Amino acid sequence: MNTLLWVFQGLLTAVFLMTGTMKIIKKKEELVGQMGFVEDFSEQQVKGIGVLEILGALGVILPWATGIITWLTPLAAIGLGLTMVGAFLTHLRRKEFIPMGIVNIILFSMAIFTTVGRLLG
Repeated sequence: MNTLLWVFQGLLTAVFLMTGTMKIIKKKEELVGQMGFVEDFSEQQVKGIGVLEILGALGVILPWATGIITWLTPLAAIGLGLTMVGAFLTHLRRKEFIPMGIVNIILFSMAIFTTVGRLLG
């Protein structure tokens, strides 16, 4: 169980560090081809989402890995899960269920599994 939790934490961290960094570094116009949903949000909102994703990515792994303030790990995982709920609703509204909605469901499931696993562990 602990190994699976670490795998999920690592995957969540990698995905959200990558996507969050892209949202912060690139201009909205550059992201449209890769992330069509940005058309629905302002540049500042996209950057804000990116910052939250990076903070969540760091929060889901660093506290548990260092043993410092470990209760932040399940909170960060909840935050990433809520981010995926918002992303899912955005993709559903844009009729992008496949493949993006499915990716959101998978990441949401990993985040919730991590939350529950770390709260109980």
